[in-house]
Amino acid sequence: MSGILMMVIALVVLGGAYLIYGRYLERKWGIDPKAKTPAYEMEDGVDYVPADTNVVFGHQFASIAGAGPINGPIQAAIFGWLPVLLWILIGGVFFGAVQDFASMYASVKNKGRTIGYIIEEYIGKLGKKLFLAFCWLFCILVVAAFADVVAGTFNGFSTVDGVTTTIEANGAVAMTSMLFIVEAVALGMILKYGKLGKWANTVLAIVLLVVGVAAGLAFPVYIERSTWHIIIFLYVLVASVTPVWSLLQPRDYLNSYLLVFMIVAAIAGVFISNPSCNLNAFNGFNVDGQYLFPILFVTIACGAVSGFHSLVSSGTASKQIKNERNMLPVSFGAMLMESMLAVIALIAVASFADGEAAAAGLTTQPQIFAGAIANFLTVAGLPYNLVFTLINLAVSAFALTSLDSVARVGRLSFQEFFQEDEEKESNGFIKLMTNKYFATIITLVLAYLLAKVGYAEIWPLFGSANQLLSVLALVACAVFLKKTKRQGAMLWIPMFFMMAVTFTALGMTIVKLGGAFVTTGLSLGNTLQLIFAILLLILGVIVAIQGIRRLFGHDNSAEAVAGSSAHAAS
Repeated sequence: MSGILMMVIALVVLGGAYLIYGRYLERKWGIDPKAKTPAYEMEDGVDYVPADTNVVFGHQFASIAGAGPINGPIQAAIFGWLPVLLWILIGGVFFGAVQDFASMYASVKNKGRTIGYIIEEYIGKLGKKLFLAFCWLFCILVVAAFADVVAGTFNGFSTVDGVTTTIEANGAVAMTSMLFIVEAVALGMILKYGKLGKWANTVLAIVLLVVGVAAGLAFPVYIERSTWHIIIFLYVLVASVTPVWSLLQPRDYLNSYLLVFMIVAAIAGVFISNPSCNLNAFNGFNVDGQYLFPILFVTIACGAVSGFHSLVSSGTASKQIKNERNMLPVSFGAMLMESMLAVIALIAVASFADGEAAAAGLTTQPQIFAGAIANFLTVAGLPYNLVFTLINLAVSAFALTSLDSVARVGRLSFQEFFQEDEEKESNGFIKLMTNKYFATIITLVLAYLLAKVGYAEIWPLFGSANQLLSVLALVACAVFLKKTKRQGAMLWIPMFFMMAVTFTALGMTIVKLGGAFVTTGLSLGNTLQLIFAILLLILGVIVAIQGIRRLFGHDNSAEAVAGSSAHAAS
């Protein structure tokens, strides 16, 4: 199959899914354009801030994408292009997009609160506590992994055989990323107080983007990896507690143009060069000891279905929605665009013959992706080095954007875990635990310690934990839809399928690490993985069981009846 044919199939499937299935869900669940959204009802200038559709879309897309839709398909390509393509398209439409839309919809209908609150409201307080503990542990994993990925991308030095040299591409990416942060603060002030029109804001964002890229290319900065760890965590500390309008919204808005440009350029490159597919369609169910089930479905999370998306949809983006009709493009639409990016990543890795990427010095997934897109666009006469640097910049922007979003979600989860009922007076301990600065610091300190181990040690567990989080989000949303007399059967197949995937994957991880622990002992990284795997599996199974009982059982309690009646009208 050629790259163009693969691209056309993806565009038709994903575009048709938005127009047909997305609008079907809108009608089925009942979108009310006249309803007052939490962004207005709960507006506080920090987390609840009304924003235009394109701004919230930029935040949602930039936050959910990360490096996942690039890493996952390239790693999973060992099974062949056919299972990867099928899972991206089927999973993206019927699993991921539905989960993201349902999570945002449930949150908006519950004052912009998180999936944790949805679980408490419709499943029970114990379920909420366990979910929040799960969510917090998961966020620590994500922050640790992504911080190390970004630090590696920014690392300005390379040492080979005792000789240290500078890496110009990394230095340019680091400088541009830092400039984007400064420009985002300025853009945030303009968006809030300038009262400019949508087109004026768009032109301004693009101008700032071009200036930042040009300055970064002209003045690269060279700092070692360990120092970048500290700088990144200090940045995340600030970004996690500042009002969303001052940094999070404008930075994501700014980055979204870079990310969309990258996708458009990649699509154009595919149509210009029409790369051949050098992968086999299918390599079997067992490849080098890796089983297609569950490995394929855990490896390709972002791009198909990712539990992390539910945290963004219900944790930050839902608090910025100005009108309920904006939820479909922001949640469902952003997920489908991420699936498109995953298809591009598949085409990119398929364009290389066996061993060709390694021979060209492309050893990591982002490098393979950037190298392939650069190859495509050289056909149009663009310089390889320039395109390669710009694509690397876009990929790092993905990861950095996800980093501070998930840190904010982790902080909110920690606060919610200790939050008392509103009518109860909080004691000193509760006030400390729910203090946003303390919650942020303790989350980031643990993530920093884990990040020093290295993302390669963390990444295998991240995939399983991420997909188990999708199970919990689907269960919570299915129960919400049932209790509020809305159709939720479209969530059942994704829910049970992902249960089988994640419980199998985590079980295999525990057996493997546990066996190694007994026989030869484990490194610090693998020991942490084993502890996290056991805790995440226990918490996930308990919450899932509670949710399924509520979904398929007969709950005649007065509280449940009252809750159902109260929310059915909303």
